[in-house]
Amino acid sequence: MSDRTMGRQVLLFFSVLYFGSVLGQVSYSIPEEIPSGSLVGNIAQDLGLDIKRLKSGKARLYTGDSAGYIELNKDRGLLLIKDRIDREAVCRQTTPCALHFQIILENPMEFYSITVEITDINDNPPTFEKSEVSFKISESAVIGAKFVLDRAIDLDVGKNGLQKYDLKPTDNFVLKRDSHGDGTEKVEMILQKPLDREKEELISLVLTAFDGGDPQMSGTIRIFITVLDANDNAPVFSQSTYTATVFENAPEGTIVTSVTASDVDYGTNGRIKYSITNSLDQAHALFGIDEDSGEIRLLGNIDYENARNYHINIRASDDGGLTDSCKVIVEVVDMNDNKPMINIMSQSNMISEHSKLKTVIAMMNVQDPDSNENGKVQCVINDNIPLTIMSTSNNFYSLVTDSELDRERASEYNITVTCSDEGVPSLSSSVTLTLQISDVNDNAPVFERSSYEAYIVENNTPGLSIFTVKAKDADWNQNARVSYILEDSSVNGVPVSSYVSVSADSGVIHAVRSFDYEQIKDFHFRVKAQDGGSPPLSSNVTVKILIQDQNDNPPQVLYPVQTGGSLVAEMVPRSADVGYLVTKVVAVDVDSGQNAWLSYKLQKATDRALFEVGLQNGEIRTIRQVTDKDAVKQRLTVIVEDNGQPSRSATVIVNVAVADSFPEVLSEFTDFTHDKEYNDNLTFYLVLALVVVSFLFITCLVVIISVKIYRWRQSRILYHSNLPVIPYYPPRYSDTLGTGTLQHVYNYEVCRTTDSRKSDCKFGRAGNHNVLIMDPSSTGTMQQIQNEKSILDEPDSPIEGQRRLHRAEQRQRSPPC
Repeated sequence: MSDRTMGRQVLLFFSVLYFGSVLGQVSYSIPEEIPSGSLVGNIAQDLGLDIKRLKSGKARLYTGDSAGYIELNKDRGLLLIKDRIDREAVCRQTTPCALHFQIILENPMEFYSITVEITDINDNPPTFEKSEVSFKISESAVIGAKFVLDRAIDLDVGKNGLQKYDLKPTDNFVLKRDSHGDGTEKVEMILQKPLDREKEELISLVLTAFDGGDPQMSGTIRIFITVLDANDNAPVFSQSTYTATVFENAPEGTIVTSVTASDVDYGTNGRIKYSITNSLDQAHALFGIDEDSGEIRLLGNIDYENARNYHINIRASDDGGLTDSCKVIVEVVDMNDNKPMINIMSQSNMISEHSKLKTVIAMMNVQDPDSNENGKVQCVINDNIPLTIMSTSNNFYSLVTDSELDRERASEYNITVTCSDEGVPSLSSSVTLTLQISDVNDNAPVFERSSYEAYIVENNTPGLSIFTVKAKDADWNQNARVSYILEDSSVNGVPVSSYVSVSADSGVIHAVRSFDYEQIKDFHFRVKAQDGGSPPLSSNVTVKILIQDQNDNPPQVLYPVQTGGSLVAEMVPRSADVGYLVTKVVAVDVDSGQNAWLSYKLQKATDRALFEVGLQNGEIRTIRQVTDKDAVKQRLTVIVEDNGQPSRSATVIVNVAVADSFPEVLSEFTDFTHDKEYNDNLTFYLVLALVVVSFLFITCLVVIISVKIYRWRQSRILYHSNLPVIPYYPPRYSDTLGTGTLQHVYNYEVCRTTDSRKSDCKFGRAGNHNVLIMDPSSTGTMQQIQNEKSILDEPDSPIEGQRRLHRAEQRQRSPPC
């Protein structure tokens, strides 16, 4: 064994994975350039493995990128050098330099990670890119002037790398080294004694670079200095360090950045030329600079995976030989141009369905040479398989079972392992593995959903197909044949079979009857799916049917109430201002949703310029000031429409009296009913004439009897009438659907006598409403009307109101309104 192997170090780590395999990690350290066959380490001893285990386990190396350097001797359990290793060729300037590979064992499957660190030896002397360099320096150069020299390159690292420079002779110049924070340095000659061209026109210097190895190695470069005359200002860069970024795979000719230097000299002494000096990372081969403009362009293809940044040394020289230097740091921006590489290390092609959980199916290694997010890899497998992929260590994955296997569900799995990086756009690669599963009949039908919900529009045709329930059985042949059965239940006391039926083969649910949304809005039932096995297995699912509303009901007007023969009028004083609330049309629609959204429009009116109807609330208001010229009698026709498709509507007639007193209304409304614009006016008059004649004839016969019993009958009529005086309050409708149809609550009180078609008194209590009910045949006086109104307006119970009304009649001896 050579002296170079004496520095070998061994580090051994063990950790136990959760699925039972032992993962060992061993580290060795060897110097570079040791001959082939040299011992790296006794891997069997260091891992605590028997030589027989290496043979029975078919031990082999998985070297990856480290192929060709290390080999395994299974007979002796040793790791040996297969080929001479040059640390500079393997790792360049990267330190520490290490080879990573794995030892794979089978039966049972195991793997161990091996790291071999390659230490540096002093086998490379410092070298300069050029053997000589020339400078032209003006004799007017001032003390302290700087002249940047070419740096030496030493491929070794650490103490074996470049350590110092020596410049001889030192009559006019001294050497200065300026180190940067990134580990690089700038070598400069500093003028310490003025030059004199008349004494010495050409100066020759030797720059020697030394490393720190043993034995020490060195390299030299000759410096020739031509002394010029009268150029006393050197170029000066605007920055000492420039930074720039360039995307990898950028095309040739791409402008990376520009550098700028200035020289206050005039003429040729102020003309600056730019050039790139040598660099450790061979940037001069990839970048070029325009000597006049200072633009740095890309000359070749750059790859982030080869180098992440470049340090370019730029020299600015004027014609007088004065120079300045700067550094350009070019950061290479990684592009996601590498797909993850999947390497299958070991796999099993068949497994029993009774295998335990976490059984290892395959082991794989995944590499992505990109960086940061572009190099972060996530591996997934296709869904709906009882396997999962787990990361066992960095870049290593295991494919294991995570649930019980069932051959009836799948006798074979094609497992697609897809590894994607996190770049934008993401790149991925995949590999497909085939896994055979062996056989048990243990699956019941399974519905596609845990519950079903379907909609059907009301007024449907009986027998209409509503929707389909579907269940699947993972078994085979007869065991997988599914039949659908409607379970017995009732809806509102009626068997569900009178509502729906289920097709046993297809699972199609049909409507047995036509549904009405206003009677039933939804119902639910259960369907059973049963397979053809013996004994059969089954499962149930709940199905909910929701009835959707159709616009099959027109709006219903609640107020104003349309009477038969009597006349109902809303009273508006002539002093009413603009916006005076005359009355409110109240309507409802038993439909739901937008089918119940109501809108109010003024269809016809005696004077359209006087009234308007609120589109949403149905309020009738004045839109201008009432004048004396406005007719007392105003007739409004309001149409109420819902928002259904097609729309349904209802109309209501509102009579309005424009007057300040009741006598004015009585005088104007005596013949109001004759002005109604109905198509049956003529018939009405004929019937009225017949009634009057008949009434006069009968009156002659019974006048005497009528006079005697009239008062008695009037005193009893309120107690025996089928239509007693009962306050009527329309229900308070609330807009539960938020349609805004009824925004306020209005209460209306109606008093009716025995013959409401001949005599009605009606008083509204909503807002400032004045409601007037007139009958052309009424003979009561204004005082009687006012007395009865005051009685009805008292806030007593309905029975007390009847008693008060009866006492008023007894006092006045006249029939109620």
